[in-house]
Amino acid sequence: MKYKIFGEREIKNIPWQDRPEGCRDVIWRYDSNPIIERDIIPCSNSVFNSAAVPFRDGFAGVFRVDTKARDMELHVGFSKDGINWDINENRIVFETDSEEMAEFIYGYDPRVVFIEDRYYLTWCNGYKSKPTIGIAYTFDFNTFHQLENAFLPFNRNGVLFPRRIDGNYAMLSRPSDDGHTPFGDIYYSESPDMTFWGKHRHVMSPSKNWESTKIGAGPVPIETSEGWLLFYHGVLTSCNGFVYSFSAALLDRDKPWKPVKRAGDYLISPQKLYECVGDVPNVTFPCANIVDAATGRIAIYYGCADTCTGLCFTTVDDVLDYLFENSQI
Repeated sequence: MKYKIFGEREIKNIPWQDRPEGCRDVIWRYDSNPIIERDIIPCSNSVFNSAAVPFRDGFAGVFRVDTKARDMELHVGFSKDGINWDINENRIVFETDSEEMAEFIYGYDPRVVFIEDRYYLTWCNGYKSKPTIGIAYTFDFNTFHQLENAFLPFNRNGVLFPRRIDGNYAMLSRPSDDGHTPFGDIYYSESPDMTFWGKHRHVMSPSKNWESTKIGAGPVPIETSEGWLLFYHGVLTSCNGFVYSFSAALLDRDKPWKPVKRAGDYLISPQKLYECVGDVPNVTFPCANIVDAATGRIAIYYGCADTCTGLCFTTVDDVLDYLFENSQI
């Protein structure tokens, strides 16, 4: 490995498939996608835009499940290999000390990260039917304790860093509106206690045509010797609607609101049938990455056409080499 990874452990059973012969892509798809079909549990209309992390001797995840009533819910799932998942049929019911937080209206697009001694869950939370960033923690993926919402509405794509920055928790987010937002930049915020958030900093705006409408943070940033490796999604408005692709950027290790390198091209875009056809066509939306510190392998989970869940692969060396050779910064 050319680049060092910090804060990640060795994961010998990381889901993985070698790069196909003749493939020159930085990121390549699992050849048996989608790994989670839309009807994996009886209540599900679709399962997509979901989070997965190493847990005990396997993996745990929080999954966006849109039900047959078209309610947007969060469900827990477990897997031995990170590919075949057993997803609970009932949604997460949060414990909370605040009556204001007790009402569940909707939840979607979760991210999960281990920080210090517990797993933190962030998601787009419906507060009085308005989207903001919900936060909860769990030790066992059985009981979830909900904290205060991070921000006022309207906000989406809240993604925590896996460690504190200068003693504070840190999060990326994308301020938005109450609909299918036609704009969006990535911002950075800090908190001493996971309750009060401030020190807001601008990170990135849309730049190239493939991301000209809006951008948003994807999976949890990966700390490397060169900086924080961030996969992020970008949206193009075509004559037939939004097109969601994703790419990568490198953020400064000490000041993560400062981009160091940024790809000019997308690395994955909707091209396969399961990415182009579904409830919302033309969507590839990454929400989780699992990293093996020993090999630098990265498995990325992404939502496909707001319908099912796909898996793709790369390595830290592959992505960072690409960024250093092709950065628009």
